[in-house]
Amino acid sequence: MAQATEDGQTASPGVPDSGAPEPGTADPGTADPGTADPGMGPRFGGESCWVDIDGPVHYLDFGGPAGAPVIVAVHGLEGCAVNWSALAPLLTDRYQVLAPDLAGHGFTRSAGRGVDVSSNRVLLHRFIEAVAGSRVILMGNSMGGMIALSEAVAAPSTVTGLILLDPALPFMPVRPDPSVVMMFLVNMVPGLSQRMLRRRHQYAPEELVAGVLATVCADPSRVPPAVVGQHVEVARRRFGYTEADREFTLAARSVVSAAGYITGGPYRRAINSVRCPVLMLHGTLDRLIPVATARIVARAHPDWSLVVLPGVGHVPQLEAPLECATEIREWLSPVGRGAASATAATAATAATAPPAGPAAPSTGDDTTPAPRA
Repeated sequence: MAQATEDGQTASPGVPDSGAPEPGTADPGTADPGTADPGMGPRFGGESCWVDIDGPVHYLDFGGPAGAPVIVAVHGLEGCAVNWSALAPLLTDRYQVLAPDLAGHGFTRSAGRGVDVSSNRVLLHRFIEAVAGSRVILMGNSMGGMIALSEAVAAPSTVTGLILLDPALPFMPVRPDPSVVMMFLVNMVPGLSQRMLRRRHQYAPEELVAGVLATVCADPSRVPPAVVGQHVEVARRRFGYTEADREFTLAARSVVSAAGYITGGPYRRAINSVRCPVLMLHGTLDRLIPVATARIVARAHPDWSLVVLPGVGHVPQLEAPLECATEIREWLSPVGRGAASATAATAATAATAPPAGPAAPSTGDDTTPAPRA
């Protein structure tokens, strides 16, 4: 799916040359090719690529057989495409896997685009049209699961199936983790959230990544060391993004608003409107979104498939990639076969289509199945 340009950079087909910002124009919210190019090859687990969607959008192309069903993997809040670098390679013998950095995340700087859930849902839709093809299987974690669910309702002809890993779900009457409640409350208070985030600049990238993994994983030591190193490299390259703290706060508030008791009506209605097959994987030790919430939602949607992962936290794709891959492949065979077949048909058609226009140069920064519930 990616193309290499004449200068050896990797870019997506069909991106006009005018979409590339000039080196040295690194205003806040823009990408500067001269300072943070992620580099060539599978350095972050997949091929580093760019596409112009009202500004540079970075994504990883993990590869896969030509004409195979396309899975688009959507990361969560403060995450990035590298979040999928442990799981994606376990799927690419049968499926093509693409993972974009949403606006305000990873190497996709906002460049005047919104970083909230709604804006990134639109960005995802346009990414699917520009890069992935017209029909895909969406795989989302946390906020990415929320965005994937919303896209499945907004564009039902585009999404043939949903794979949700500990998705951000509407607030339910379950007992949350007190520390997580405090963390989100702090982010909702103007001024206080910024002071808390500024403190993070005192820490090295290795310390920041370790702190995040300690929050989202039940056992951070289960994350492969090479994958941890990839996340450290992303954190190091994002260190100079002066807009990052403000945009994290905006994105976090939009997630809370979408899931809230009072403000979350549209998202609750959207979930009830999903018509495609759904697989939901959820860790029993998720501190951010209790597994009890997933069970409530699954009971309300008996046609959904819920798999509970014992001893796993909020990011099973990092902590238990083999278990996730086993469940995903099994589900796509019988239950999700319709989703996979529909996506494969579209991919096969795209593979025989004439090639798109010239590509622009890179422009941005740079086991055992789990018991079922």
